[in-house]
Amino acid sequence: NNCPASLNKQLVGAAATYFWCRWHYNQFHKMATVKKGFEAEEQRMHRIRITLTSRNVRNLEKVCADLIRGAKEKKLKVKGPVRLPTKVLRITTRKSPCGEGTNTWDRFEMRIHKRLIDLHTPSEIVKQI
Repeated sequence: NNCPASLNKQLVGAAATYFWCRWHYNQFHKMATVKKGFEAEEQRMHRIRITLTSRNVRNLEKVCADLIRGAKEKKLKVKGPVRLPTKVLRITTRKSPCGEGTNTWDRFEMRIHKRLIDLHTPSEIVKQI
């Protein structure tokens, strides 16, 4: 048990169990061990979340593919692209500038597509980026 001793004495019962589980969870996710030869070296892992938005789906998918290809070449853990719901912005307006005549309407819409990419990288590679 690597928890600070002063905190162990203060916490009792369910609160102590929760704190212990939460502390170890945080410690596990903060550090990852990488073996080099016979020694184990600890490196800090960073979670990078990239959010891409565009009106053009084809360009967005191309950029996502390029990012993922580049990350896999550097041997990074990649999750994504996660396709988030498309936002549709609509404007309905009268065609007639003066308001007279037949009630005819124009309906304009703009679709905004969104993608999410998660990268898990050691701190050395983050410095290169």
